[in-house]
Amino acid sequence: MRVSLICIGSKMPDWVEAGVAEYRKRLPADVQLDIRELPLGKRGKNTDIRRAITQEGEAMLAAVGKGDRIIALDVKGRSISTESLSSSLDQWRMDGDNVSILVGGPDGLASECLSAASEKWSLSAMTLPHPLVRVMFAEQLYRAWTILANHPYHR
Repeated sequence: MRVSLICIGSKMPDWVEAGVAEYRKRLPADVQLDIRELPLGKRGKNTDIRRAITQEGEAMLAAVGKGDRIIALDVKGRSISTESLSSSLDQWRMDGDNVSILVGGPDGLASECLSAASEKWSLSAMTLPHPLVRVMFAEQLYRAWTILANHPYHR
């Protein structure tokens, strides 16, 4: 199965690339983590923010794999635990689902992205920097797998 983290923003610091790479290599071959970076919509002094968010949303939905389950990361989403992520991962694997997780830009996700999502999750009540979300999600995906595999990492 493939889990795609579709993110607005590119040119991440080296520590982000290294962190994601570390957890990606720990995952088993049947759980692939794919990071898809999309450009931030242009912002400036006279930018129409709504238009930028809409353009970002269109690009994100175009990047979703055909038939993928869509989950939006949103501050108003349901708080999830590592254990619930593990249960979801188990179900996705059994169902043969690929999953696209949408991570918006600095102004959040387009309403079209939220509407397309079957679930909306919040990783934290705190505002997290987007680079950290990538590493944190990669680690949590690995940790969720370790629970399923009875691996000692989670203990």
